[in-house]
Amino acid sequence: MPEFRLRAMEESERAEVAELVSVSMNTWDVAHGSPGRFYAGAPQTDLFCQVYENLDPGHTLVAEAGNGRLAGSCFYRERETHVSLGIMNVHPNYFGQGVAKQLLSFITDLTDRAGKPLRLVASVMNLESFSLYTRFGFVPRLLYQDLLVQVPEGGIREAVPGLERVRDATLDDVAAMAALELDVSGISRVKDYRYFIENSDGFWHVSVYENERGDLDGYLVSIGHPLFNEIGPGVARTEAAGAALVVTELNQYEGRMPLLLVPVECADIVRLMYRLGGRNCELHAAQVRGEAQPFRGVSFPTFMPETG
Repeated sequence: MPEFRLRAMEESERAEVAELVSVSMNTWDVAHGSPGRFYAGAPQTDLFCQVYENLDPGHTLVAEAGNGRLAGSCFYRERETHVSLGIMNVHPNYFGQGVAKQLLSFITDLTDRAGKPLRLVASVMNLESFSLYTRFGFVPRLLYQDLLVQVPEGGIREAVPGLERVRDATLDDVAAMAALELDVSGISRVKDYRYFIENSDGFWHVSVYENERGDLDGYLVSIGHPLFNEIGPGVARTEAAGAALVVTELNQYEGRMPLLLVPVECADIVRLMYRLGGRNCELHAAQVRGEAQPFRGVSFPTFMPETG
């Protein structure tokens, strides 16, 4: 196998990385009988570069081939409890040459030096990548249904208990959000919460769910980019709190079709999504390399930025 030079992306290479992500994902989709999910190409997938570089400059890893072209890329970020591995892609011209293995080796070595678990959300339909991750020691912890939900013009009208307990998040909620996620999922990422709530990009929204005592029982983020709409990340102590948060965030996107990942074990939320016209498009698994506590509630992962 050829060796590739692994290094941080340079700003001048951002368009090339966005194109690499788009071509890689669309090629896989078409080869497996689906239309390319990133129909808008690099202008759509540049959002990955924007979000990850705004959060953690210099944390877009690229694999440079001997001819100077970029053969692969991945995104990652380190937080107080773990390291998150984001979307990893290989250019079709370099399929089968060990690019993904070299990228993943770089990230696992970095994580081992940090002494932290490494987490990701991986497609269980892409058996090549699923096998790669499990060979590297990742263990699937929770399975999710990917659901697309068309939000009507005028919003969702179904009466969902607890909607009155949901409000917009503020920076004063950050500490409680961190404590909540640490209890539910065993992770904390204060930098992410602040980034979402501050919303310097202009396309994030964050809701929190307060119980009768005024404590937080859930939070949920969503991204409403012109080319990318997704609900998550977030956590909730109960399915009831999770359902109220999901409907609130869906209603931020009237007339659009956001993507939402729901734990397969959360039957009440899954049934609610079906009543709202949700349709399945894929399955993903939260995977962890290293220590991980069982989930003690509802977790809503996302790909932007990826978290499990």
